[in-house]
Order: sequence, then C-alpha cells, then structure tokens
Amino acid sequence: MNAPATSGPTRPSRRVYLLVSLVALALVLLPFLFWYDTWFGRRLDDGRLDQYLKEANRPRRAQQALAQIGERIGRGDAAARRWYPRVVELASHTSAEMRQTTAWIMGQDRRHEPFRAPLRRLLADSSPMVRRNAALSLAGFGDPAALAELRAMLAPSTIAAPGDGTVRYRLKVGEYVNPGTLVARVGESEMRSILPGEIRRLLRPQGSAVRVGEPLVELAADQTHIWEALRGLYLVGEREDLEPVRQIARGMGVSSRIRQQAALTARQISSRGDRP
Repeated sequence: MNAPATSGPTRPSRRVYLLVSLVALALVLLPFLFWYDTWFGRRLDDGRLDQYLKEANRPRRAQQALAQIGERIGRGDAAARRWYPRVVELASHTSAEMRQTTAWIMGQDRRHEPFRAPLRRLLADSSPMVRRNAALSLAGFGDPAALAELRAMLAPSTIAAPGDGTVRYRLKVGEYVNPGTLVARVGESEMRSILPGEIRRLLRPQGSAVRVGEPLVELAADQTHIWEALRGLYLVGEREDLEPVRQIARGMGVSSRIRQQAALTARQISSRGDRP
C-alpha cells in the first residue's frame, strides 16, 4: 500500500512578510529619527528655535536651541537678541547642563549688560561646571567677580565620599576622568567625578572605611580649563595672580599652548600694574 503523500512546508503569507518588513524598518528608522531629532548639528529655523526653547521639560531640545543661538551671537547676528530674555529665564533651570549652556551663551555678547547679574548669580551655583562657565563669561565683561573661580580652575580638586562605607576604587592614579565618570564605590553609593582631570592621588587606601564628605581622590587641574582660566585672567587678573601664572609659564607638565598663554597673561597683568 502506498503511503499518503505529505504536504511540503507552508510558505508564510504576504501579510507575514509585510509585518516582518515593517518591524525591520522600524528597528532601523526609529533610532535614526531619535538621533536626528536630538542632533545638535541640525539647523533650526526661527520657528523651531521658539518651539524648542518653550520645551524646558525636554532639556536636550532646549540645549540644542541654546547652542544655535550662541552660534548666531558669535557670528554677530543681531536678530539673536530676541531670545535673550528666554536665555536669562533658562539660567535658573533645574538642569545643571542647561544652566551651564546659558552661562556660556551669555558670554558671547559682552556688550549686553543685563547678562551680568544672572552670570553673577551662577557664580554661586551648586555645579562647578556652571560656576566655571559663568566666571569665564564674566571675565569677558571685565568683571573681577570672576576671579575666585578662575583661580580655582588652576588648582587641583578633590572628590569626596558620597556616604559612609568601604571605598572600592575603579580607577587608578594617572587615569583621566570626565564629569560623570564613576571613580569608586563607597558602600552602596557611586562616587562620580563632577570635574574633568587626571587622577593625581588616592587619598585613602583601597578597602578603607570612610565617612561621608571625606576627600578620597585628588584630580589635577584639567589642561583645557587651565588654558581657559588663563585667558580669563588675561582680562581681569590682578597682581596676586602673577606668580601662579608665571609658574605655569615655566611648568614642564603643561602643553606649549598653555605656556604661551601663561606668558601672555603674565605680561598683560604686569602691564596693568596696580590700576583698578
């Protein structure tokens, strides 16, 4: 007796093919659309700038708009002044990144005196990156209120324990960190850097029991921040800044660009003498 014929494999229907194709397209398209929507290089027209600046609950969009306003100011576009009031409003945003961006933007127009007061307020910000941007912008206004923060930019900084517990370092001396880099764990808490720089010293041994607020890591001053601070001191530096600046000009651990800027800054401060 012949065995009954068996049917071959069932081909998927056209609908299944269509669904699979749509899913594959979405997997490619959605990440692209997200990237395109948040890419800072995408040019925004005035209407889109207005829209993005209103979306303070979407900080990345507002930052994108602010960055392009800053570029327009840098090109001398007087039409950018229409957004100045909103820039000042966003200087009080809850996002440190937003405040940092507005501090930079307000330094792009050194003739707009109404920027000076919000910049001075940002000198007391809880974020050191915001304070530094504010100081650099104020230096452009020739405002000596920037001096304390500019001097701090030349000095090493420390990272403190975020809580009580045993410290377990992730990094070692000589490694470079950016803001947000995880440097260590203290108990169950993460210890992240809030400034960039190279790790100079670990102030407590691995496995030590530490208390909240105790300094654990010393960072060297970041070279880009040193260079920016020297440019600020060129504008507002005083006699007491001469020796630290000259030491940088003679230093072996900095780039030739920094040594050149330090020499220029020292000459400029010397030329001002004791003038206010």
